[in-house]
Amino acid sequence: MTTDTTISGQGGSGSAAVERLPHNVTVVERLDGKSSSVEILHYNGLKGSDDISIAQTLFFAEQVGLRLKQVRITLRNGEAVLESGALHFMKGNITAETSVGGLGGFAKKLVTSALTNETTFRPRYRGTGEIYTEPTFGHFLVINLVNEEAIVERSMYYASEGSVELGVAVQKNVSSALFGGEGLIQTRVYGTGWCVLTCPVPASEVVRYQLNNEKLSVDGTFALLRKGKIDFRVEKSTKSLIGTATSGEGLLQTFTGTGEVWLAPTQSVYARLKVHGLGALAQSKGTSNNP
Repeated sequence: MTTDTTISGQGGSGSAAVERLPHNVTVVERLDGKSSSVEILHYNGLKGSDDISIAQTLFFAEQVGLRLKQVRITLRNGEAVLESGALHFMKGNITAETSVGGLGGFAKKLVTSALTNETTFRPRYRGTGEIYTEPTFGHFLVINLVNEEAIVERSMYYASEGSVELGVAVQKNVSSALFGGEGLIQTRVYGTGWCVLTCPVPASEVVRYQLNNEKLSVDGTFALLRKGKIDFRVEKSTKSLIGTATSGEGLLQTFTGTGEVWLAPTQSVYARLKVHGLGALAQSKGTSNNP
């Protein structure tokens, strides 16, 4: 079962004429794939509202550094996959296809969707042209995969090059599943190409640790992804149960091996601000596990 939508525009079948951006839009990140590229666009200012209440909200958002963002994908006789509903508009000779893949493929998609909290059917776009996703004040991460995999938090997947596959990763031990904060299932992206992920904090606040047969211990659930040969498990912060109870730290997420681990240290700060306000951050006590 397949549905198709074609949009035709100018340009040959092998090249895409990239549209010029408005003067208030900046490309802040770009990755090139084999037959496509992806860019993260920032709107430097929004001044078009004639509603004073909206204008005030936009003013304060700009003062604290929030910027409207959008993903632009350029296809050069290539393919890209998006989360359902992410498309804003597209231009060129592009075909959008949503394929079920038979009864087995349908069942597999349903299971994967239920486990990873992502949409069941994602449209695949083929051809030459440009795709723009819905503008948002949220944040994005762009990763580049070279015949490898990345394990990411559920619901982070947003878009990818057509050569990147999406699946599930099952935690290897019970303690990690029950007490790690990530659950039994995480999202697995693998293959070669670019992949766009949603992020709970700005990309500039993400810390990327390179481990070389090392161990990283995290008191909280703000690890976003891991790449390479990294073993994930949950451990006590001290060797004895009494020490764990008296230290106040409890259980730690631990990452051991060689590869990358990406953390969002400020995620817990924003969670505490949302619940308790600035007063909670004035106290030196606290743990990343609790907002």
